[in-house]
Amino acid sequence: MSTSATSPVKEIPGTYGLPLVGAIVDRLEYFRGVDNFFKHRVEKYQSTVFRVNMPPGPPFFPYNRVIILLDGKSFPVLYDLSKVDKKNSLAGTYIPSLKFTGGYRATIFMDPSEEKHHRLKNWCFELLGNNREKQFSLFAEEFDKFRVAMENEFVNNGKADFTDTMDQLLCNFICRYIAGADPVAPGPASLGTDGPSYMKNWLAAVVAPTVSSGVLPKFLDELTIHLFRVPFCLVSEYYHKLYNFLWTNAIFALDVAENQFGLNREEACNNLLFYITFNAFGGLRVFFTNMVKYIARAGGELHRDLAEEIRAAVEAHGGLNGRALESMALVRSTAYEVLRIEPPVPLQYGRAKKDFFVESHDGRYAVKKGEMVCGYQPFATRDPQVFARAEEFVPRRFMGEDGKKMLKHLLWSNGRETDETSADNKQCAGKRDIVVKLAHLFLAHFFMRYDTFAVAQNSSSSSSVTFTMLTKSDF
Repeated sequence: MSTSATSPVKEIPGTYGLPLVGAIVDRLEYFRGVDNFFKHRVEKYQSTVFRVNMPPGPPFFPYNRVIILLDGKSFPVLYDLSKVDKKNSLAGTYIPSLKFTGGYRATIFMDPSEEKHHRLKNWCFELLGNNREKQFSLFAEEFDKFRVAMENEFVNNGKADFTDTMDQLLCNFICRYIAGADPVAPGPASLGTDGPSYMKNWLAAVVAPTVSSGVLPKFLDELTIHLFRVPFCLVSEYYHKLYNFLWTNAIFALDVAENQFGLNREEACNNLLFYITFNAFGGLRVFFTNMVKYIARAGGELHRDLAEEIRAAVEAHGGLNGRALESMALVRSTAYEVLRIEPPVPLQYGRAKKDFFVESHDGRYAVKKGEMVCGYQPFATRDPQVFARAEEFVPRRFMGEDGKKMLKHLLWSNGRETDETSADNKQCAGKRDIVVKLAHLFLAHFFMRYDTFAVAQNSSSSSSVTFTMLTKSDF
């Protein structure tokens, strides 16, 4: 059913329940299973737009009362900056203490209407462009280290931990590419091989109130990280080591911030740490894990087709270069499909700047100025009214002319895939240079060296994957 500007305005269903009690009940159900939490309410209200409490909420966090959007038609209103304010709304009403970011607001918490947002994001674009010509060679170097580590572990144990080895690859590449500094190289403030551990510990503390720990029983999560803020002192050592590494070694990047963009050097260094750790490392490790899981499950036929496409392109274009990568249609579509079926960042928030209407497939609803709007991206990108076989992993979905037309419905980057990121919006600054291209490079290097593989997933952690089979190629 389609709606239009002349459709009658429906009342937004749902309730926030009794003060305090309603928020706690919703939070407990949310953490028992996010997808079921939303599915239950869609069935109850017969609507993909409704009111609900989101975590963390009271008693010790502010109420996070939202209007939730769960379909591909309503969700993109969160990208309309004439309607929603992104200031301090990354996780709704939850804002981590500034101690976690060195006393400065990170760019991700700013609305594009703020002048500082423009300077910081344009600086980020500058950093991404500075080493673009080295991207292929830097990634090749780091992939070779990854490959050697994986194969050695296979020889010794008959299996190999993909997740930890991948974390080191990502940490090394991101620091070298964005900051121009090698974290494992000996010297002042070197991180050695501890960089990924420092990053993960800091990240965990920042997002703790909004996620399950994956380690503690759920009732302990509720009595600890969902009830109280994680004190910065528990991770301050890790943060300071990351900061000192960048302050000491990312000289050129910080000089550019000061001299070209007029940024305070300390503020720039704290933002650089956030870009590298939260935006790049945090998002990519989720994406790469998902990519390996889905491709493993798809089986040998997809592995064969990817390997054939990649090897043919490399031979045709004289090596793994930009032209070869651009010709890999199946590689590109496969990466997009992973981003569609399991977006790395599932939730988007924004506070209404004014009264406006939001339309779903079956209704038109009035949002009032000041209300918090939230979209759960996996439901929007698995909307059966937008995508055929929406719940299935279809690697060829985005191939051909018809596939390209569907890219406007791919929403993983805080914007449509067909939109361009800029300092005037909140779309991921590295959507193409970092996220998409690194996925293509990883798959290309992987299937140049291996024919097929299998994985096992740690039952206690969706982010932990182990290779149980890895068949080398003669290519």
